Amino acid sequence: MGTLIIIVRRLLIAAWRYRWGAVAVAWLVSGAGWTGVYFIPNQYEASARLYVDADVVLTPLLRGLSIDSSLTSQLDVLQRTLLSRPNLEKLISNTDLDLQITGPADLETMVAKLGLEIKITPQTRNLFTISYRNTSPKLAFDVVQTILTTFIESKTGNNRSEMENAQLFLQQQIAGYEQQLRAAERKRADFRAKYIDLLPMGDTGASRLDQAQTNLRLLQGQLADQVAKRDLLNRELTSTPQLIVTESEAPAAIPGAPASAGGVGGVPFKDPRVEAAQNELNDLRLRYTDNHPDVVSAKRRLEGLKAQADVAAAAASKTADAAAATAKSDAAAAAKTAEAKAAIPARPVKSLPNPIFEQLKVRLYEVESLIASLQRQIADATRERDRLEEMARSAPGVQAEYLNLNRDYDVQRKNYDELLARRESMRISTAAEADADKIKIQVIDPPQVPQNPVAPKRTLLISTVLIIGLAAGAAVSVLLVQFDQSFHTIDELRELGLPVAGGVSLLNVTVSRGRLASVMLFALSLMLLGGIYAGLIYRLTRTPGSF
Repeated sequence: MGTLIIIVRRLLIAAWRYRWGAVAVAWLVSGAGWTGVYFIPNQYEASARLYVDADVVLTPLLRGLSIDSSLTSQLDVLQRTLLSRPNLEKLISNTDLDLQITGPADLETMVAKLGLEIKITPQTRNLFTISYRNTSPKLAFDVVQTILTTFIESKTGNNRSEMENAQLFLQQQIAGYEQQLRAAERKRADFRAKYIDLLPMGDTGASRLDQAQTNLRLLQGQLADQVAKRDLLNRELTSTPQLIVTESEAPAAIPGAPASAGGVGGVPFKDPRVEAAQNELNDLRLRYTDNHPDVVSAKRRLEGLKAQADVAAAAASKTADAAAATAKSDAAAAAKTAEAKAAIPARPVKSLPNPIFEQLKVRLYEVESLIASLQRQIADATRERDRLEEMARSAPGVQAEYLNLNRDYDVQRKNYDELLARRESMRISTAAEADADKIKIQVIDPPQVPQNPVAPKRTLLISTVLIIGLAAGAAVSVLLVQFDQSFHTIDELRELGLPVAGGVSLLNVTVSRGRLASVMLFALSLMLLGGIYAGLIYRLTRTPGSF
């Protein structure tokens, strides 16, 4: 800390020797700076404040139906459009700025300058300011007024122009997609007419080839069922007698011989109900499995009828035994009667056709007719299947090509429908723009011709110039000290290594008075510089429009 104080003191002592040079530099810099500040032209600013708000009733109603852009994005578009080159060139031609244009280079410079100097500053979400500065108050007003007019006109004009261009574009695109769709539909129809047998049909997606193969399998299954049914009917027909004996005059049984159980006249006893139930069960087994409810019910009914038939057969057997016992007692009488009747010739046996046998023959005929029909249908289905398979082998990529056609058609159809929806939205948006303003603009503060300048800030500039002048004087004195080779203290002499006898510490009165006069003159020069600064500040404060 002590070394720093010594260095500062040395600099101050050395700078004192060059104080007049510092004063001269301070006066020169301050005077030149104040003169330059005086000749700086005044800048006048014209501004206007606008309030922009979206329609709080129409916008929610149209949301999702029309083109709905946010307020911030619309304002950003308007600002960018407003400061575009065509609008700035129009602004130059409508104001006195065109008087400053002498060639294309000046026009380029002016356009770039206006793009930087025109300020569109948002203050709140809906409020923003348009401002411009110029040395001419009237020119500043004209520029802001022209910008304001362009802003309001571009709000409606640009939107409607853009909507008209968008509608024209949509119409062209829709017309193009209509032609593409018609061509795709014709191509797809021709392709389908050519390969209709191989392409999927209906909701199932099966082709005629698939249907032919499925139909052939069904017919083959039905034929197998009918063949099995025919074989069963043949077996039943073989075991069923063709005739039924209803009356017989055959010789009486030998005495002591047992009667035929369950039969009449030596013919086995058969219940027609049991035969019908058995046939019904056989038919059901051809169509269903043994666990089917109808098959189970038919089995139960057949068992019940068989039980009844057994009961009837047992009763008939008992009756036959009783008749045999009676026949023994009447054997003699019967023998005599037989001898008497022996001379009379016996009557022939009377037989009738069996109705069950006839029914089985009819059903067998129906089944054989159905088998013949199924065989003919299978032959036709086989030929059709072979034809379609041959066609499929000759054109292996038909379905893949058809899928590609459908995919292209679906994409074009989707784009076409979307363009139609966009066109309807555009129509609603156009109607909204024509019949109701979605964005309302209200001029809060219209532009006026400025009376007082807003720049330059002369008070601040004058103060800055004074500070710079004093700093420049001090810097010059310090710089001169760096080139001074003289010694200011005894210690500096001793640092040379030479013996120092001493120093003079007391000056005479004449030297002291001269130094005092020099100090007073230095202070007076600084006070005079400060007085000039104070006078300039006073004059600026008393002059209207200055600051």
